Amino acid sequence: MSVIPFDDRDGFIWMDGKMLPWREAKVHYLTHALHYATSVFEGERAYNGKIFKSRAHSERLIKSAGIIRMKMDYSPEEICKAKEEVIKANSLENAYVRAAAWRGAEQMGIDVGQTQTHIAIAAWDWGSYFDPKIRETGISLQSTHWRKPSPDCAPVHAKTASLYNLSCIVKLEVKEAGYNDALMLDYEGYIAEATGANIFLMKDGEIHTPIADRFLNGLTRQTIIELAKDFGYKVYERRIKPEELDSFDEIFVTGSAAEVTAVGKIDDRRYQVGPITRKLREAYEKLVRGE
Repeated sequence: MSVIPFDDRDGFIWMDGKMLPWREAKVHYLTHALHYATSVFEGERAYNGKIFKSRAHSERLIKSAGIIRMKMDYSPEEICKAKEEVIKANSLENAYVRAAAWRGAEQMGIDVGQTQTHIAIAAWDWGSYFDPKIRETGISLQSTHWRKPSPDCAPVHAKTASLYNLSCIVKLEVKEAGYNDALMLDYEGYIAEATGANIFLMKDGEIHTPIADRFLNGLTRQTIIELAKDFGYKVYERRIKPEELDSFDEIFVTGSAAEVTAVGKIDDRRYQVGPITRKLREAYEKLVRGE
């Protein structure tokens, strides 16, 4: 299957306050972020022309920049307005939106005092993160020996590019083994998340999910917890041991890209796409579309 390269497409990208033709939105080879991963980003979805939780994403982008000590000159309102302009300029209704901020080419090396922050926003048509054919069977996860870093070793509460190199390594390894994604543990060996999505596990009609103090507390994760509580489900945020995986009936992962995706297999264990997964998936799909 041929893939259209992301640098050779029609459309428009907003960069540093200007709407540029897609192919002209470029950065220099000596951009600091390319060499040192000094960048933060947001992945968002627009449904029927409206970005879901746009302001929350904009606020988190600014917060992430603050965590890695990168100055941001744009307010949440300005970022939200720019995202709307990008959606409109590209005539999109249902789309993926990528906003990012990074240190530029003003300075190289570990000292970042003279770098300037640049920001850009792009949007494009993007369907399901995982193959929609497996919606009713669930994706497969493989356990990996790689661990999520501890909060005192990495800025785990920032959505920063430096953390996603590990996810890319792991994703490639498990896909080569025939799995869709990975189950990652934290630095102490407790269940953490998938490569780019939070995880929920169900048993006895109740919902369990890892405490989000060692990885990014996803906005979709927060939304699902709110929906679950509205339905009357008990939600336990706690440390979960991998040895407990045999005791769960249903599992799903969440994220702006992944949305609510059922898990049908972890290593050799099988799970059903059960009633809680279906109910929350349907509720989320209606919520994001304003139904």
